Amino acid sequence: MGQGLLQIGLTLCIVIAITPLLGKYIARVFLGERTLLDRLMNPIERSFYVLAGIRPKDEMTGWQYVRAILYTNLCMGILVYSLIYFQRLLPWNPNGFAAPSWDILLHTVVSFVTSTDQQHYTPETTLSYFSQVAALGFLMFTSAATGIAVGIAFIRGLTGKKLGNFYVDLIRAVTRILLPISVIGAIALVLLGVPQTLQPPLELTTLEGGTQYIARGPVASWEMIKMLGENGGGFFTANSAHPFENPNSASNLLEIIAMIAIPAAMIYAYGVFAENMKQAWLLFWMVFVVFVILIWVAAGGELQGNPIVNGTLGVDQPNLEGKELRFGWAETALWAVTTTATMTGAVNGMHDSLMPSGIFATLFNLFLQIIWGGQGTGTAYLFVYLILTVFLTGLMVGRTPEIFGRKIEKREIVLASVVLLIHPILILIPSAIALAYPFSLSGITNTGFHGISQVVYEYASASANNGSGLEGLTDNSLWWNLSTSITIVAGRYIPMVAVLLLADSMSRKQTVPQTPGTLKTDSLIFTTVTAGIVLILGVLTFFPVLALGPIAEGFKLASGS
Repeated sequence: MGQGLLQIGLTLCIVIAITPLLGKYIARVFLGERTLLDRLMNPIERSFYVLAGIRPKDEMTGWQYVRAILYTNLCMGILVYSLIYFQRLLPWNPNGFAAPSWDILLHTVVSFVTSTDQQHYTPETTLSYFSQVAALGFLMFTSAATGIAVGIAFIRGLTGKKLGNFYVDLIRAVTRILLPISVIGAIALVLLGVPQTLQPPLELTTLEGGTQYIARGPVASWEMIKMLGENGGGFFTANSAHPFENPNSASNLLEIIAMIAIPAAMIYAYGVFAENMKQAWLLFWMVFVVFVILIWVAAGGELQGNPIVNGTLGVDQPNLEGKELRFGWAETALWAVTTTATMTGAVNGMHDSLMPSGIFATLFNLFLQIIWGGQGTGTAYLFVYLILTVFLTGLMVGRTPEIFGRKIEKREIVLASVVLLIHPILILIPSAIALAYPFSLSGITNTGFHGISQVVYEYASASANNGSGLEGLTDNSLWWNLSTSITIVAGRYIPMVAVLLLADSMSRKQTVPQTPGTLKTDSLIFTTVTAGIVLILGVLTFFPVLALGPIAEGFKLASGS
C-alpha cells in the first residue's frame, strides 16, 4: 500500500511542478512573444503560410474560425479515409493488409479526426505501418492542435481579445508544442524499451515447435503523441497495457505526466492571458482537489478488493483482475482516473475489471469533462461552468451578471446551455435505444447493472471524445460503428461551435467599470461555489445512470450476491 501511495504522490507532485513552466510557455507561444524555438520554427511556419496562402495577421470572427475548423477537419478526414482505403497499394505494409469494411473505416476516421480514437478494430491485423503513422498519426497531431486552438481562441475572447487565426494557431500548436515535446518524449520511450522500427512482425519458433508472430512497429513515436495529444488510440489492441507500448514503471510515469501536462498548463496559460494568476491557481486547485478525490475513490476500491472473491478464498488482497502486475492496483487506478479526466482514453489495465467505485470515478470524469478535460476544450468547458456560476450568483443578489468586466446576457447563457445540454442528450438517448434491444443492438455480454454501465460508458466515451471502453460489448458492428460515429461528431463539433460563438460574443462587449458590488471571481468563496455548481449539475444530470450502474453494482457486491 505504501509503495502505491508513493507512486501516486510522486506523479501529482511532478504535475504541480511542471504546470507553471509549460503554461507560461504555451501563453508566450500564442501571445506571439519570443521563445527558444523561434529561430528554428519561424522559417518553417512561414513556408506553410506561403504554400497555403495564409495571411497570419488576419483575425477571424467566430463563424470564420468555426468554418476554418470544419473545412480543414473534413478535408483531413477525406484524405485519411482515402489513404487507409488504398493501403494495399501504399508502402510500409509488410503484412499486405487490405482496406477494412466501410463502416469500421468510417468510424476509425471519424474517431481519429476528432481526437476520440475509439477503436472497434484490431490494430495488429487491420492497419499497415503507413496507415498507422502517416494517416492516423497525422490526425493525432492535427486533432490535438485543433483542440488547443479552440481553447486558446476561447481564452482570447473571454479576456476581451480577438479570437485570432485558426490556421496560425493550428500550425503553431503543432510546431511549437506538440512536435518538439513528442520528439523528446519518443526518444525517452525508446531508451526505456519501447520499439521504433519498420521491420515486419518477428517470426519465432515456440518450444512446442509451432510458429508465433510478434507484432512490432514504429511504436515510440506513436505512443508519445497518443498521450501528449490526449488521443489514446493504441498501436496494439492491449493499448498501454502492452509491454511494447508501456514496458515499465518509468514509462508509465512519463505517459501519465504527458496526459495531464497540457490540460493543466492551459489553466495557467489563461492566467497569463487574463493577467490574473490568482484566479488561475484557484481554478487549478479546484480541479486538482476533485481529481485527487476521484483517485482516492478509485484506488480505495481497488485496494479493498472484491469482497466475494476475498471471502471465497479467505484472503485479503487488492483487486488484481484485469491488472498488469508490473503496475499493480495503484498505478492502474491512477491511470484509469487520469485517462478519463483528461479525455485521453488510453488504458494500462482493463477498465471492465475495475471495482464499481473505479467505474463510478471514470464515468464521473466522462460526464463532467472538466477535471482537466480534453485538449484545450476542457479549459473552455471549465469557463462555461464559471460563466453559469456568475449568472446564478448574480441572480441570487439581483445584479446583472458580469465576468471580466463584461455583462453576461441571454445569448451567452443560451450558448453555454448548449454546451452543457448536448452531452447528456448524446449519451442518454442512444443508450436508452441500445438498452431497449440488449441482444440485437447493444451486444451486452454482462447482464444486470454492469451491462448498463458498459453501454452508457461507450456513449459517454464517444460524446466526450475519450475513446476508452469497458470492452464488454460486441462493438464492432454496424449499429455501434454508426451510432457512436454520430455521437462522436456531434459531441466534438456542436460544443466547439458554441464555445467559439460565446467567445466571439464576449470579445465584442464593452467593458463596464467595477463597483463595490461587482462579484469577484478570483476569490476562494466564488471558486468553492463554482465547484459546488459543477458537482451538483453533474450529479443531478447523470445520477439515475450512476445509481443504476456502478452504485447499484457496488451495493450488490457488498451484499455478497
